[in-house]
Amino acid sequence: MTKEELRAELERQAERYTGVYGGEVTTYAAQPDPERKPWRKRATVHDQAYAEELDKMEKELRSDKP
Repeated sequence: MTKEELRAELERQAERYTGVYGGEVTTYAAQPDPERKPWRKRATVHDQAYAEELDKMEKELRSDKP
């Protein structure tokens, strides 16, 4: 079933509903998709400890050089 066929079928059903049952059909616009934010990895405790150890080692190496 194509989009056009589906639209035509829904239109027929809406007309039948309003004509036979006397009801109201309310149509709504589609809601826009929410904006996606770029995914970022949060540093774990292990990642933070590793980074701190690297910083300490770099500082020690700098201080050891004459």
